Amino acid sequence: MEQVSLAYGEILHHPGETIRDVYFPLTCLISVTITMNDGSTAEAGVIGNREMVGINAFMGGSETTQTEYITQIPGNAVRIKAELLLQEFDHNKSLRDVLLKYTQAFIAHISQNVACNRLHTIEKRLARWLLESSERICSDELPLSQEFISHMLGVRRSGVTETVRHVQDQGPIQCTRKKIHIVDRQGLEDISCECYRVTKDEYDRLLRFRLRENR
Repeated sequence: MEQVSLAYGEILHHPGETIRDVYFPLTCLISVTITMNDGSTAEAGVIGNREMVGINAFMGGSETTQTEYITQIPGNAVRIKAELLLQEFDHNKSLRDVLLKYTQAFIAHISQNVACNRLHTIEKRLARWLLESSERICSDELPLSQEFISHMLGVRRSGVTETVRHVQDQGPIQCTRKKIHIVDRQGLEDISCECYRVTKDEYDRLLRFRLRENR
């Protein structure tokens, strides 16, 4: 086990490769992305300090699928050899229970993303995504460009620019070229869809902790 620093754009797992290390983010943000044949991308989920990268290592398979895990906000993480984690998973019931509950919570998170992307407006999805990302790095300042957000939400850059401007005009965020600062979390949650609270409550229910309460 060791603490490592992850740089922006660093790819932790490529599609189809064997998982040799698992990561527990501390201050970084990891995007789980899917790339289509035409090069377009969409985010399947986001991983921060209440998740891990590499659940395949203890779920019966050692390879990733079509997903890619990319560092989007640099920071620190704990890295553990997948083989060691699997050994502990097999022999340590307490650890196994936590990891299985986490897996259930993450599946709920991914499932909610599918519904959210299908049913809710870009504005609501943006607000939700900013709230979730902020919680996962324990900071209201997000070093994110609008180009990156457009990739994660799966929409055109022009649509993101207009949406960010509209949300900023309502007061909960302040934006610069490559940074978004959340100044009113409750106001941002009011703009967000129900998916933010549903997912958060499910994590709290299954894992019995609250990383951060809205201020």
